Amino acid sequence: VSEHKFGKDVVYANEWKIRDPKNPVELIEEAKLTSAKGAGITGGDPLANIERCCEYIKLLKKEFGKEFHIHLYTSLMLVTSERLRKLYEAGLDEIRFHPDLDDKKLWDNLKIAREFDWDVGVEIPCVPGYENKTKELIDFVCDKVDFLNLNELELSDTQISHYKLNELGYVPRDNISYGTKGSATMGVKLLEYAKSKNLRAHFCTAKLKDGVQVKKRIQLRSKNVALKFDKITEDGLLIRGCIYLPELKPGYGKNLDKTEMREKLKLFYNKLLSNFKEEEMLLDDNKIRVITSDRLVKKHAEEVKKLGLIPAIVEEYPTADAFEVEVEYL
Repeated sequence: VSEHKFGKDVVYANEWKIRDPKNPVELIEEAKLTSAKGAGITGGDPLANIERCCEYIKLLKKEFGKEFHIHLYTSLMLVTSERLRKLYEAGLDEIRFHPDLDDKKLWDNLKIAREFDWDVGVEIPCVPGYENKTKELIDFVCDKVDFLNLNELELSDTQISHYKLNELGYVPRDNISYGTKGSATMGVKLLEYAKSKNLRAHFCTAKLKDGVQVKKRIQLRSKNVALKFDKITEDGLLIRGCIYLPELKPGYGKNLDKTEMREKLKLFYNKLLSNFKEEEMLLDDNKIRVITSDRLVKKHAEEVKKLGLIPAIVEEYPTADAFEVEVEYL
């Protein structure tokens, strides 16, 4: 969980922050832009705001139909028959629990989920040093759930700093992955143990999540959001020309008055029409910049700079936050 979400009551549809949780128009739009056939609800703990959670499930089902598959992740802390009934009646298809390996007192709450006709599973990370405790959990759940999902433990910057995990011996397995050293090896062992208990089990590596699951979503979204002059890479990233106000080039301008900056950019946009055709440009109101093709921004770079603007070729994600991977200033 990023620092933008950790400990805060906010709602995101993938990378898109929902401005008004009571009217989550971004939720439906994001599902359409990613050609989604289902949704996963996570947190935090969705049961902490059960009414909002149920409303979103109903909204997605109404918009996309009963076949739109929705699963939800929760701990056992807030599980009651009443809350689970609300989720079931809202249309939830599958529920996945995160039991506490250090405390068994809530494990019996898993049985409550069996009051309803949906898929029930347990999903946990493979924490190095917790192999025996995880086996105890497998022994407990093998006749109570439909499946077990084991994930390679990932370390986010927030987790490392907040919980001081590096001081506890949890370190990345290499310098290009959030996967934890020793977690994958443990996962393979636990997978075999679960199978020996006749429990349907899966193991998901950090590489699979990033290289397959996330990549597929990015590729689908890029096809739906790419402008006619964008180039799409094999991984689904967008290559485009961008023109910035000096105060708002990537890495700057975080504390500026955005309304003022938008008005300022509009004035420059009209000046750019002497070099660009209107159909060759887009005024990006979200990131407060002008988007065009990489070819045209390169061709008119000098004229753009004479206006006091910053031309660049940008490679970025096709997501709502349009995260820049590479910026080449011209």
